Amino acid sequence: MTQDIVILAAGKGSRMKSAFSKVLHKIGGIPMVRRVLTTASALSDSKLHLIVGHQGEQVETSCQDFSANIVWQNDPQGTGDALKRVAPFLQTDGATLTLYGDVPLIRASTLEKMTALSTPNTLVLLTIRLTNPTGYGRIVRNEQGKVMAIVEQKDATDRQLAINEVNTGILLAPNSHLQTWLAALTNNNAQGEYYLTDVIAMAAQAGVDIVTVNPENEAEVAGVNDRVQLAALERELQHQQAIALMQNGATLLDPARIDVRGTLTTGNDVIIDVNCVFEGNVVLGSGVEIGPNCFLKNCVIGDNTVIKSNSMIDDSQVAEACDIGPFARLRPGTQLANKAKIGNFVETKKALIGEGSKVNHLSYIGDTEMGANVNVGAGTITCNYDGVNKFKTQIGDNVFVGSNTSLVAPVQVAEGATIAAGSTITKSVSENQLAFARARQTNKDNWPRPSKK
Repeated sequence: MTQDIVILAAGKGSRMKSAFSKVLHKIGGIPMVRRVLTTASALSDSKLHLIVGHQGEQVETSCQDFSANIVWQNDPQGTGDALKRVAPFLQTDGATLTLYGDVPLIRASTLEKMTALSTPNTLVLLTIRLTNPTGYGRIVRNEQGKVMAIVEQKDATDRQLAINEVNTGILLAPNSHLQTWLAALTNNNAQGEYYLTDVIAMAAQAGVDIVTVNPENEAEVAGVNDRVQLAALERELQHQQAIALMQNGATLLDPARIDVRGTLTTGNDVIIDVNCVFEGNVVLGSGVEIGPNCFLKNCVIGDNTVIKSNSMIDDSQVAEACDIGPFARLRPGTQLANKAKIGNFVETKKALIGEGSKVNHLSYIGDTEMGANVNVGAGTITCNYDGVNKFKTQIGDNVFVGSNTSLVAPVQVAEGATIAAGSTITKSVSENQLAFARARQTNKDNWPRPSKK
């Protein structure tokens, strides 16, 4: 069946104590509502509707690439009211699946189980049994075990409060019936709101089959109302991702101390030490080793590369068998060829480092094209910025750059050239030349040291 998917994201979330909409707070580096939209988008034959209200412009902007139909709910009066607002946009046939922008860990596989049971005369309800059901609507069944209604906590009798099967809020209802049920909703209850859950009793009275599906775990249907719950779901997501990485052949020296805030893809025999953070889209080839306290963002790391502790790699491409760190920083636009080495306290930016080239210590290489087998001594910098514009440094194959060299761009150093330590290079150097540019040293005998007056 074709289906409408409605994501409720209009609430203020006052318990978050935030200037931002609750659904824009992030789980695993991604806004909660975007996680829900991504999961919903995986379902076939579906049309997305996003209900917004508090700071709706920011929510809409954050989610505009999903091409969802935006429906405003500026004065929310419950979940039933939200569905009333979207009712004019629902397809005549098919069914409507209701999801929540603050329930970020719902699985596509669970929703697929629900859609597989959907028919024009079937309502599918996602329920779960909890040891402590406090705060949830209770699932009321008859003696034959058929679902008859959902009773909210504030409206439940003592007997109903003893029920531990609860409503998750996620349901899939046939549109042919749903429009009628929504029109019949009232707000005659303890909270003065329109409850979407009231359609369950209407479905039972109409003879519609009500079937239930259960999620894999409680975290999958847990909502976020405050930062404590946000942190709990963050840990749950990181735990799930750590398990998936290990099942895919990666070794995590401590699975509890890794954060994936985006997508991390690993080859075989990857080793990741503690306190590493991966942001955006990161790809690690087979045999990659990453030391503790590293940060990698939007980068591709080739096979058998070693990244030593406390290194940062951002929007860069690293080829095979490279050696990076410790305390190295690869800024956006860096590309390392096979077997390149970037040592401790070295920073690169928009730098192409050739095969087998080495920048070992305390150097800055920016806006640079470097050939193969170049050796750059400690304390070398490319002076690429004049305060207004950036300029390029070009270094050929097999160049040796002595320590404490300043290469003032734009400048070219041709293949096989040697730069003497302590030089400031402002002119191009030809092949196999030796270049040195130092002030003449003067030594004075019997020079009196200054004394304190």
